[in-house]
Amino acid sequence: MVRELIAEAIGQDEAVVAALPGDTRLFGPEVGLSSLAGARLLDSVRERFGVDVAAEDLNLDALESIASLSGFVDQHQR
Repeated sequence: MVRELIAEAIGQDEAVVAALPGDTRLFGPEVGLSSLAGARLLDSVRERFGVDVAAEDLNLDALESIASLSGFVDQHQR
């Protein structure tokens, strides 16, 4: 589900994001998350899962990689 939101935020096909390894950096060249796309992603995560990443992770370490964001959402989901 998180990968689907990432794909939507960056305007990429879901299959492309689904094929990336979990340790792929969100702000790295493979995903290329921009600050605007990052804000859209955080909004989508909050709406879909009820997790406010920015409020609960002040350093935003959860946005390091696909796996870190997925793990953060899993741990904080309502």
